[in-house]
Amino acid sequence: MNAKNSLDLGVPQPPTERGKFPARLHVLLARDAKVGLVIRRGPSKSVCTVLWNRERNTFKLGQWMRGRIYERRSDLAPDGKHFIYFAMNGRWESETKGAWTAVSRVPFLKAVDLYGKGDCWHGGGLFLSDREFWLNDGRGHTELKKSSQMQRNPSCLKRNYPSHGCFENWPLLTPLLASPPGTVATGMPTN
Repeated sequence: MNAKNSLDLGVPQPPTERGKFPARLHVLLARDAKVGLVIRRGPSKSVCTVLWNRERNTFKLGQWMRGRIYERRSDLAPDGKHFIYFAMNGRWESETKGAWTAVSRVPFLKAVDLYGKGDCWHGGGLFLSDREFWLNDGRGHTELKKSSQMQRNPSCLKRNYPSHGCFENWPLLTPLLASPPGTVATGMPTN
């Protein structure tokens, strides 16, 4: 009996064939450069980043990580050279307490700026310019590593968040949704 017939007869499939989800791809595009960052989620609890040179249509593998990157709380700098992301690996006893926001050099995940989070409420951020970012800090981050290359926007530090957690992605989407098509969000709402 061949493999095709065993599937037709209801014979149990090997674990590699059963319940397998395909990898999910998410793409962030730089607004001032012809590059993108592909976030590949899967298999299982793995994620990797891939640099996409849109001018040459070439790809460069960045880095694999065992954990999850929350793509809706991530952004690519306008020049395409830095990536801000929120991630979770569940290592709750580590320095980051299992979840963190980081700014890294594209396409890698090693942090040049690192903010430990300890939970998955809020986190991530948006770039305001090539070197300035806003941190989605509704429930508190701990600064663990700070570079001179990047600048956290101080006018965006204090925000009024709903007391419930159902809008944790909303602060990231608000300036993007409020911008007219074809333009760039130039600043974050103040409260």
